[in-house]
Amino acid sequence: MTTPRPRPTAAVVLVIAAAVATGTMSALGQGTATAAPTCADVQVVSARGTNEPGGMWSRFHLGTVVGNPVYAAVDAALPGTLDAYRVEYPANLDQPASVQKGNRDLVDHVVEQAATCPDQRFVLVGYSQGANVVDNAIGISSVGAKVGGPIVATLPPHLEARIAAILLFGNPIRGIGKEVTGPYAERTFDVCNDNDPVCDPDGTDWNVHTRYARHADAAADFVTARI
Repeated sequence: MTTPRPRPTAAVVLVIAAAVATGTMSALGQGTATAAPTCADVQVVSARGTNEPGGMWSRFHLGTVVGNPVYAAVDAALPGTLDAYRVEYPANLDQPASVQKGNRDLVDHVVEQAATCPDQRFVLVGYSQGANVVDNAIGISSVGAKVGGPIVATLPPHLEARIAAILLFGNPIRGIGKEVTGPYAERTFDVCNDNDPVCDPDGTDWNVHTRYARHADAAADFVTARI
């Protein structure tokens, strides 16, 4: 005696019909398909300052002093789509290990992201120690600067044209008389508040080192002119 094969329930029939209608039938019989990556027109890659809180009001947690307000200003100013990446590093006083970990993470991320999203452009943002991270990534050593260290990785030349702008705030290398030079110089917005002891060689007021959000709109205008 042949045992009758069970018939699919009404619920199963509905699931199969829906899968056929939406083109996902292959997921039922051939494994789950991988969604294509979503690529914004521009990505902000931001390195926060030493011990700077990420800021819970921003979904990217880029930093309360610079990263979050600058991202918000750029997002409001630019047409097209924008997203962000927070450089993953300790951002502490364990030097040069901390800044070097940031240097490596920034370069690795941009290289990987650029390959995933071949039409995407990048805005690099660095505040305080994060500015050293960006400096190192573009080939400007932060050795000798506050919370600085030797270069461990640089962005490859073939990605140079895709770096639309570089925004630096309280950049420690300025405290030792250095600045961004070379191919990225004309694309760099580098601001140091007067009397900021991190970037002003004669600075003595640590309070001004936390007052860079006021430059966010000017930085966004700088980016807009270069996209």
